Amino acid sequence: MLYQNLIQSIGNTPLVRLKKESCSPGNVFAKMELLNPFAMKDRVAKQAILEAKRTGRLKEGAPVIESSSGTLALGVAMVGGFLGHEVHIVTDPRIDLITLSKLQSMGACIHIVKEMSQHGWQSARLEKLKELLNQYPNAYWLRQYENPENPKSYRMLAEELQQDLKDIDILVGSVGSGGSLCGTARALKERGYSPKVVAVDAVGSVLFGQPDKPKRLQGGLGNSLHPPNVDHSIIDEVHWLNDREAFSATVELARVEKVFAGNSSGSVYAVARWISRQVPPETNIVAIFPDRGDRYCQTIYDDSYRLQNNVTLPEHLVPQEVPYGTVVDCWSYSRLNQGANHGKYTAIY
Repeated sequence: MLYQNLIQSIGNTPLVRLKKESCSPGNVFAKMELLNPFAMKDRVAKQAILEAKRTGRLKEGAPVIESSSGTLALGVAMVGGFLGHEVHIVTDPRIDLITLSKLQSMGACIHIVKEMSQHGWQSARLEKLKELLNQYPNAYWLRQYENPENPKSYRMLAEELQQDLKDIDILVGSVGSGGSLCGTARALKERGYSPKVVAVDAVGSVLFGQPDKPKRLQGGLGNSLHPPNVDHSIIDEVHWLNDREAFSATVELARVEKVFAGNSSGSVYAVARWISRQVPPETNIVAIFPDRGDRYCQTIYDDSYRLQNNVTLPEHLVPQEVPYGTVVDCWSYSRLNQGANHGKYTAIY
């Protein structure tokens, strides 16, 4: 398919049926968002920046500023830079060398904060970002955590799913800013679907009532802040995985499915595959895979890193159900909206 530029190529990612285990009545379909030019959040960068230009919020030649330690930074650097804007990315020491090299190669201005503030790395980055806004008063700050264009950018993803699947019974996705899972779920419901919505989070993330652990090793999901774009009312169930469980699932995803992904995708894979064992035959489960594994080659996929951080890979992963609000340290799940009717899935457990 011919595109006039790289921005036009964002979206229309493949939907891939994953291997079906003998003990799994359900079907798992992976939405391969990791096959966007950089990753899933290319959609957010495209939607937010184009809309800001359309409305005049982003003036011609004005800088674009965003806080990100991962894939959104790449999307913003690509879209903003291609459209002629100087891009400033505020990040922290957790940024990997591959992402850093990609940003540098695209000409982004990178600002790395040196230490956490009271509420972790995110708040430290936001403090630095506000300094930049004072320095560049005409700059456009994308604000991924609260910008409504973030969840709106996933309307196209929902449309793509509708083109590929007649029935979508369960939607599984990781949560960080809240845009992808909540935006996709909301758009599917507007199109007449009624999937059960399952959020995947990290142990030590505050998004769903857990205490903050800023030094958790997982990246790409979870948060130390409460983004307004996380719509708890649309989420029916949440799963938390700790670092060793997330890393194990990610390594297994590469080994079994040959999908070289990050830990957000690995955690989603673990949850979707487990659910596929609990449901009636022909239940369709859509799992959103956000990120590739290249920026994790020195962490998740590195034996010495895992050994140094005491991250062993368990062979068998099984979650436990806990009441919402229970503090967890291993793979656990809670139901948020137990009164909702979601057909086949609710009938099982």
